[in-house]
Amino acid sequence: MPLEAALLEILACPACHAPLEEQETELICTSADCGLAYPVRDGIPVLLVDEARRPA
Repeated sequence: MPLEAALLEILACPACHAPLEEQETELICTSADCGLAYPVRDGIPVLLVDEARRPA
């Protein structure tokens, strides 16, 4: 289930404050230096650095 566009506009990476981009079941930080991927569970973004996946 995609997130609303208005919500995506205001969400930011908790680690570096860069905008987030939705990809399948994750929100990906758009910063080249950070790049953390935050899960979306049951339509709710989990914006906790401890829950984020590091870039490959």
